[in-house]
Amino acid sequence: MTVFAVLALLVATPALADSALPPASLANTQLKDPAKEAQARALMATLRCLVCQGQAISDSDADMAGDMRSLVRRRIAAGESPEQVRKWLISRYGDYVTYDPPLSAVTAPLWLMPLVLLAIGAWLARGSFKRRRG
Repeated sequence: MTVFAVLALLVATPALADSALPPASLANTQLKDPAKEAQARALMATLRCLVCQGQAISDSDADMAGDMRSLVRRRIAAGESPEQVRKWLISRYGDYVTYDPPLSAVTAPLWLMPLVLLAIGAWLARGSFKRRRG
């Protein structure tokens, strides 16, 4: 009987992970002004879902992404520019919220590592070609 109860709990766990709360007011509703909606959508495509991490908030079904979409739309509708909303989100959630973090001491490894890896790959390839010729 206890094995059955444990299995039942394991099967039910994903269902319990969903929120019973309704989505935020503007999470899945477009703004009435098409120009402002276009601004909001363009901004949402550049913001990372903090739960999914690999998806933009415009593509994510996570509750937090819905809250962030709603927040972006409310602020754009209130007259803030996309850059102001972006700066506010970065100040609140950190540089990780954007797919294009600014160059700083903290984000320098993100920007420099591809160059370092490319240089190492070129050096290894050069060594390999030298051995084949020699």
